Amino acid sequence: MRVAVIDVGSNTVRLLVCERRGDMIEPVREARSLLLLGREIERQGAFSARKLDETRRCAHRFSTLAREAGAARLEVVVTAPGRQSENADELVRILAEATAAPVHVLSADQEGRLAWDGALGAASELAPTLAVCDVGGGSTELLVGTPEGGPSWARSLDIGCLHLTERLLDRDPPGKEGMRAVRAELTAAFDEVTVPRPQAAMATGGTARALKKLVGARLGADEFAAAIRRLTKRSAREIARSAGIDRERARTLPAGALILAEVQWRLGTPLVVSAAGLREGVALALLADSAAA
Repeated sequence: MRVAVIDVGSNTVRLLVCERRGDMIEPVREARSLLLLGREIERQGAFSARKLDETRRCAHRFSTLAREAGAARLEVVVTAPGRQSENADELVRILAEATAAPVHVLSADQEGRLAWDGALGAASELAPTLAVCDVGGGSTELLVGTPEGGPSWARSLDIGCLHLTERLLDRDPPGKEGMRAVRAELTAAFDEVTVPRPQAAMATGGTARALKKLVGARLGADEFAAAIRRLTKRSAREIARSAGIDRERARTLPAGALILAEVQWRLGTPLVVSAAGLREGVALALLADSAAA
């Protein structure tokens, strides 16, 4: 059985069509579109009519691709944009009409748990205690727990790579002053958060995948130091060209790298970049629900 997920986030809208192969899921079709919904939230608090129409057209195209790929079930999930925009209800209405599918605005807790399930479901080996961190454009989810018992500690912070970039990084490259401003914001956000220390940790999301292209799949203190030095001094165009990523992703990467570096320091263990996360977690839930039915 094939299922499909459309994930509407602050930076991108993504499609995953997949099927189960043994204990794993195998992608059949994937697509992405960089809509930057979070930028409009940050600048004006709500989505413009033009942005809503752009989102409608993207969602309709992705739902068509999903059904052409043989998806028996399609679900749309909305993360931070559905929680932070003044006209989020209009976004949900447009998505439902464009896709003819259920649309769910995920709470921060649901978003974190689905990212956890997706990351663990794709891992070949799991430590007895572990953390999963999902950095998005509008929020950051961090969970710690065990493979058997699930997360026993979870926090969601309204700090994301796109929002921090819009607020604090008005130069390209950002330079030391801009990076210091982001670090100060992160210190304040984590000020009263005491994070349990696991034996291993995974990072999901577009920021983590982009950093993997820069410095590798294992993100420890040395790798973050090297990445941040590079991101502080080089323009988004240069980073995009050298790493093979979108220029807009490169523009938000300095803030995203600082978020993950802060998380890594507090966890006390390197982050391993996971290829799976939220979308895979939703897909696993859809497959399990369909199997039970």
